[in-house]
Amino acid sequence: MRGGRLSIAAAATGLLVPVSSALAQSQGVEILTVQAAGDGAETWSVSLQVLVFMTALSLLPALLITMTSFTRILIVLAILRQGLGTQQTPSNQLLVGIALFLSCFVMAPVGERIYADAVEPYLESRIDAPAALGAAAEPLREFMLAHTREADLALFASLAGREPLDGSGEAVPFSLLLPAFVTSELKTAFQIGFMLLIPFLVIDLVVASVLMSMGMVMLSPLIISLPFKIMLFVLVDGWSLVMTTLAGSFYV
Repeated sequence: MRGGRLSIAAAATGLLVPVSSALAQSQGVEILTVQAAGDGAETWSVSLQVLVFMTALSLLPALLITMTSFTRILIVLAILRQGLGTQQTPSNQLLVGIALFLSCFVMAPVGERIYADAVEPYLESRIDAPAALGAAAEPLREFMLAHTREADLALFASLAGREPLDGSGEAVPFSLLLPAFVTSELKTAFQIGFMLLIPFLVIDLVVASVLMSMGMVMLSPLIISLPFKIMLFVLVDGWSLVMTTLAGSFYV
């Protein structure tokens, strides 16, 4: 019965799509059109611009993760939680929220440039949509190039069969810059995470050695070391140090 309802709904949808298209054409409504202007530029219809905008919105989560500081910050916070040994405290939602708003702080200068160079001129009809996209991509390109290792760029350039790049903004396409940037961010995040784990590892080793010397082999060292790690982290004002280190790593 349920399969019959689905087939009826699919048939009705298939009938409505051509009917609506024919109705729109009969009334002279332009759905998706691209008109060539006199100066060689292209003018997109409003429907096509809305379609492109909605597609861009669906890609925003992937862009947020791969083209901003979000990746580095989230990985470092996750490693910090693992080093503290607090299981699910802070929760995943809280870590993502912290990473999101700290990323907004780090990316604020880039966002201001994008608004001034692309969004504002486009809203004032001084530039068209393709020009606005190009202007918005330039600040992101500069940010990503500033935090991408040359070795990673050379690696992906060799994988793509391209000649070695000189690292200039015009010579590096986004198809190479994006994976190289993500790789560099992963390396940097794990380097910072390694430095964060060393004090907690020392505490775990000391507690485990003391318990072994006392013959308490059945008692988990993690239960005893957890309060000491939390106390140490609070005494040194760990959250401020971590946030300062993460934000400062993008301004060096």
